[in-house]
Amino acid sequence: MFHVTERLLLRPAWPEDADALFGGIADKGVVRNLARAPWPYLPEHALTFVKRMQDPRYPVFLITMPTERGSQLVGCIGIDAGEEATELGYWIARPFWGRGFATEAGRGVIEVARLLGHERLTAGHFTDNPASGKVLRKLGFLPTGKTAMRHSCGRGEDAECVMYSLDLEEGEVSSLQAA
Repeated sequence: MFHVTERLLLRPAWPEDADALFGGIADKGVVRNLARAPWPYLPEHALTFVKRMQDPRYPVFLITMPTERGSQLVGCIGIDAGEEATELGYWIARPFWGRGFATEAGRGVIEVARLLGHERLTAGHFTDNPASGKVLRKLGFLPTGKTAMRHSCGRGEDAECVMYSLDLEEGEVSSLQAA
């Protein structure tokens, strides 16, 4: 599955993407904000990730940006079966922080989730990563008022996570696209 936004192409990962993926995520500042990525992140982790099978109801995309020589990896975003509802997760490589790519890719994945029939998305961010909370609020996610301890493989410990949700009703998605 592919999805095009104003500046980005969201696409599946392929084995030949392993080096670019490793180059973007092998940064402790990125990995420490993720639940599942280990630290240190090694080339074999990237290779395993790009070769894994995907469930078509829960796509994971590389966030890429067209360049004169092809494309450049910006990060990764996707949805996964969560405990309460479908969960959104993402990361952006450090050189692309603060440029609106997470928000833009998030809007694209919300459109995909809705087309796939998901009714609700959840997401969270570690309390020491407020920038991710800002992205989630821009996407229309609302704080649930709950926090949860979640394990971060990159930190090697549990950390407090602020929880959000987004109902994917027609009106809510339409208002996001207008923003």
